[in-house]
Amino acid sequence: MGQANATAWKGFVFLGFSSFREQQFLLFALFLLLYLATLTANVFIIVVIRLDSHLHTPMYLFLSFLSFSETCYTLGIIPRMLAGLVMGGRTISYAGCAAQMFFSASWACTDCFLLAVMGFDRYVAICVPLHYASRMNPSFCSQLVGTSFLGGYLFGLGMTLVIFRLPFCGSHEIQHFFCDTPPVLSLACGDTGPSELGILTLSLLVLLVSFSLITVSYAHILTAILRIPSGEGRKKAFSTCASHLTVVVVHYGCASFMYLRPKASYSLERDQLIAVTYTVVTPLLNPIVYSLRNRAVQTALRSAFRGRLLHRG
Repeated sequence: MGQANATAWKGFVFLGFSSFREQQFLLFALFLLLYLATLTANVFIIVVIRLDSHLHTPMYLFLSFLSFSETCYTLGIIPRMLAGLVMGGRTISYAGCAAQMFFSASWACTDCFLLAVMGFDRYVAICVPLHYASRMNPSFCSQLVGTSFLGGYLFGLGMTLVIFRLPFCGSHEIQHFFCDTPPVLSLACGDTGPSELGILTLSLLVLLVSFSLITVSYAHILTAILRIPSGEGRKKAFSTCASHLTVVVVHYGCASFMYLRPKASYSLERDQLIAVTYTVVTPLLNPIVYSLRNRAVQTALRSAFRGRLLHRG
């Protein structure tokens, strides 16, 4: 994996946000606030779904695993970024960089597969509601979740191997705040064409396969909704999908922009801003969207808050 070439300089140095030296503590405070909000919101969603029996359905099971995946994704990136902003610890070992890339890519791919599973769940619920309980049984749901996580790990491993098989014999300064594939690939020397093609192929497989499943599911859902005679019925049916669709648009929009491009179109400064969106903002979006747009989650949250207040009283 090109390790012999990297051990001479023993690792990498992050240069993300180095052009904002005077705003380091402001950025630290902003990202810390967003990170704590993300962590709290996702953990709270998981706990509320687990404790409220009304939310023990496949849709909320998948939502809780999506929140778990988002939490793990941010844990592997943001704490190190915060430490670099406030203490200047911007170095990472070769093995540490490979591990960070593996876990961040794995959780990102897992999110894609879980969003596809959630789209399939909405398809079954709206298009074949009479068979929902039998089709989305606990065993099948567990298999869907397990396949999503396994697929995420395999694709994450594949992306990491494609990158770290290359020799790194030039600069070891990463123009980013974590070991993402585009900035690390830009440091490789020699012929990177096959690796670029490998990353593009793996990214296409993850994004297009999962997004195609979502598209097919919603094509059937839209057809079923349009057949509902009453406007109120159509509105109610679509409202059960609105939160999921919002998360899908933001997640796939950022991921497609970052990974479905040739190396020549990389812009390190612009890509850092996009990376902030999908590493800091998007994981917070999931619980916010489901909390604001989903009545069942809103009811469960209000019940949880009332329970805590009564317990304190």
